[in-house]
Amino acid sequence: MRKILLELIFVIAGILLTGCNKPTKYQQPPRIAIAGLGIESSTFSPALTHEEAFHARVGDTILSSYPFLSPDSGYYKRAEWLPILIGRALPGGIVTREAYESLMQKMLDGLKKNLPYDGIFFDIHGAMSVVGLDDPEGDMIVRIREVVGYKTIISTSMDLHGNVSWRLAQNSDLITCYRMAPHEDAVESDKRAVGNLLSRIEAGTGKPPYKAYVAVPILLPGEKTSTRVDPGKTLYAKVAPAAAQAGIVDAAIWIGYAWADEPRNHAVVIVTGDDREKVTATAESLANSFWNVRNEFDFIAPVASLKECLDKAVASDKQPFMISDMGDNPTAGGAGDVTWTLKEILARQEFKSEKGPSLIYASIPGPELVEQAVKAGVGGTVDATAGAAVDNRYAPPIRLQGVVKSIEHGDPHAETEVVVKIGSVDVIVTKKRKPYHHEADFTKLGLNPRKTDIVVVKLGYLVPELYDMRADWIMALTPGGVDQDLEQLEFRRITRPMFPFDKDMADPDLKAKLVPLSGD
Repeated sequence: MRKILLELIFVIAGILLTGCNKPTKYQQPPRIAIAGLGIESSTFSPALTHEEAFHARVGDTILSSYPFLSPDSGYYKRAEWLPILIGRALPGGIVTREAYESLMQKMLDGLKKNLPYDGIFFDIHGAMSVVGLDDPEGDMIVRIREVVGYKTIISTSMDLHGNVSWRLAQNSDLITCYRMAPHEDAVESDKRAVGNLLSRIEAGTGKPPYKAYVAVPILLPGEKTSTRVDPGKTLYAKVAPAAAQAGIVDAAIWIGYAWADEPRNHAVVIVTGDDREKVTATAESLANSFWNVRNEFDFIAPVASLKECLDKAVASDKQPFMISDMGDNPTAGGAGDVTWTLKEILARQEFKSEKGPSLIYASIPGPELVEQAVKAGVGGTVDATAGAAVDNRYAPPIRLQGVVKSIEHGDPHAETEVVVKIGSVDVIVTKKRKPYHHEADFTKLGLNPRKTDIVVVKLGYLVPELYDMRADWIMALTPGGVDQDLEQLEFRRITRPMFPFDKDMADPDLKAKLVPLSGD
């Protein structure tokens, strides 16, 4: 009997010991925090970004940003969600150190109050620049680790125009980015980041043991790397199949951000997973695919000088003929208040009469003019200056004399918008800068872009709604903080050699490096 009992004990012990080597599945909903800051910051713009620009939100109001985390969603029910702080600013100038430190302190204080966490959904853009600080996102995640420790699994979601430093990669256990530019898959990408995090926690598999990192020495603007057309389209079409392989959790290609002068600014490929050989080979394959098509990248639409663009638009019978005023694009980091293009438009004889070609210009900040327009009312006249309060390197503030066509209050970015009619040009003047992405941005101001001869927008590539609206389109090579002529900008700190700055550079070493696990 005693012998039987001893044998039974050994059998049970063996079962228990064997069980210890297997992943432990979660029995209770994991505690997951949500935090992050996002902005594209041009270091070639004189603008500064302050704290209020981030419109930081805390607590449950954050969840409304993520449709897949609505209270009735399956994802929401799989975890206890602890939204800490999310701040998103329009792209712009470098962030002040005071703004960054203030927002970080609020984030860290919030994280401390709700410890511990099983996971963090780290939602960032990846192209923030901060005064006196290299690699802000790397700094951010290190400081988060100091609070939450290394048992917490961090899943990082990014824009493909972000930058991935080595320390950001090491402190992220899971990392992904958009696969489309324009970013029509932004919500899908965030959902993938959260889904990967939930799956690893629930299955008890934890941090993927392998993260293969390849730095690709390419620095190109989004206007040349859109996934709408080749080679970007074919290149990014390889990402989803790569990520779907057994043994791989995710795969991603970052184009990087072209208008900041930091060592981390370049393209990157990262593949994460459980199969070392497959993770490494896949990262190298994607990196080589990127490098091999580097000479094929070109502007995704015709480009020309502003004069040539306007000449073509005036001669065209297509409506609307859209012109992208690229150099001061506020969606890429431009100050948004460069007056050079508007000055050139208003100087042209074709637009001096109301009978000339109809043109909408969107837009120029001018708080003093807006105030005057509000006092004058619709139908009244204004005579005031606008623009160049931040970036006056190319033209001074512009004097606008015209009739107020409409006034609109309450926009979250512009605050107040007015339309001033000058000859045949409708100039949208805003209290604060604002990019114009949607047809409703125009129609709420009484404008009909579809029935307008020429629409000039401070954008690079057109966002989907405007792209679908266009009858014809050309991109103007204009000056500003996100000038498309990268090679004439004064880069001093990026890692060289770098394509396209060093066109005849030797093929780089694109062997993958395995990033240590966070905490190692």
